[in-house]
Amino acid sequence: MIVKTGRFGQLTIGDNEIVSAPNGILGFPELQKFCLVDPADDTLILWLQSVDHPEIAFPVLEPKIFRPDYTARLSANELRDLKLENVNQSAVFSILTIPEDVTQMSANLKAPLVINLKEQILRQVVLQENEYSIKNLMFKELRAHLITIKAQSRAAEHAVTPVAIKDIPPSLTVRSLQA
Repeated sequence: MIVKTGRFGQLTIGDNEIVSAPNGILGFPELQKFCLVDPADDTLILWLQSVDHPEIAFPVLEPKIFRPDYTARLSANELRDLKLENVNQSAVFSILTIPEDVTQMSANLKAPLVINLKEQILRQVVLQENEYSIKNLMFKELRAHLITIKAQSRAAEHAVTPVAIKDIPPSLTVRSLQA
């Protein structure tokens, strides 16, 4: 499928790169098909690109990058909706808000995106824990992580491409409430 995006131009997206969000995401229930796009800019930020509305894309990041102790505890209903039989087959992302002053960048830890990597299903869940915020400032932690990565290796340049959902390593941040 060819999608002409507002941010990345024309992308060729395979079936293995599309994730379905039957309930949409908060505030955008009509957006039900997405792909993750790696803009090849060495920031670790991916983009959740809407296939339904190609002009819409959300910056996302794995919360473990800037908050190593982060855990998303899902209810039995949420696990069922995701068809998630094994929590080790999931990945978790936070939607970012990137203002003009990037040092004020924040991540929504309260309502993460959980992806069943095997079934290619996405659901945004609202966690019941009060320890997480919808505006978690995280620029300093992300910058420190990027500096560490850069010091370890110089990444080869590559083109902007969609990410195969099944190639995403499990994040191991999902836990069942029953556990």
